[in-house]
Amino acid sequence: MKPTLVSGMQPTGRLHIGNYLGALKNFVDLQNSGDYQCYFFLADLHALTEGPAPKTFSENILNLATDYLAAGLDPKKALIYQQSQIPVHNQLAWILNTVTPMGELERMTQYKDKAARQAANVNAGLFDYPVLMAADIIIYDAKVVPVGDDQLQHLELTRTVARKFNARFGATFIEPKGLLTKTPRVMSLKDPSKKMSKSDPDGCLFLDDTPEVVARKIARAVTDSDATVAYDVEHKPGLSNLLEIYGALTHVDPAMAAKEFSDESYSVLKTRLTEVVVEHFAPFRAAKKKLLAKPSAIRKIIADGSKKAGTIAAKKMVEVKKKVGY
Repeated sequence: MKPTLVSGMQPTGRLHIGNYLGALKNFVDLQNSGDYQCYFFLADLHALTEGPAPKTFSENILNLATDYLAAGLDPKKALIYQQSQIPVHNQLAWILNTVTPMGELERMTQYKDKAARQAANVNAGLFDYPVLMAADIIIYDAKVVPVGDDQLQHLELTRTVARKFNARFGATFIEPKGLLTKTPRVMSLKDPSKKMSKSDPDGCLFLDDTPEVVARKIARAVTDSDATVAYDVEHKPGLSNLLEIYGALTHVDPAMAAKEFSDESYSVLKTRLTEVVVEHFAPFRAAKKKLLAKPSAIRKIIADGSKKAGTIAAKKMVEVKKKVGY
């Protein structure tokens, strides 16, 4: 039997190339590898911690589901579902709260980072986020979780919580292992000292940007006053960011990509990068347009996947309740 792999993304707006290279592309590759039983979910409960407006939130959920499908996730190969449609995620998270030490949550660096970014909305959900994440994973007996370096701390907490539950109530949960994935740190086109972010649209390359918009954004991307094409993250962060995007989409090391353009001007690199981005995401844009023409079909895929995932999760929850004495 193939090991179960679980991961998800938050519906917080249009996906950009950083989201794609950091997660979504990897989801598709893992699904198509045939090595795992893949479970990919829409992490809408987690997204609530950012305080989205209801109408926008609803649109974002449908949009993320569409992006999953347009990028190549296939409901015949992977289970695709919506977190909030499966109430036992919340039920398990509450039980796990009772075995999770406060000290473990207080040291989570992502909580500190997010609290600093949304200082006006530092809610309890933001603090307790990792426990729900643990529930999302272990309720499906996941053996593998694809993670980048920034998620290793949360995954270790998941393993700790599973271990503590097992120690108190008996063997119940698998301690999942991380599948370390190379997640390029894509920086803003406007300010290469900051990560690419949806909150700064002009610094983002969104997956569904038109070719004209892609060309304009890349043409305006920050480089430097030196006209030499070289890969140097410290001294040429803007140019290096463009080379990393180019390399990630063409499967070329950024340093080798720099050599490819060593005798060219920045404008030549930007023109070629524009062509690569436009060509790479052309199938995505076409598929998304076709899918959005039938939103009811997308909702049915998610409802069907959520029903299947809910059945699996509910069965595990019966075992959990017996263990704790309900």
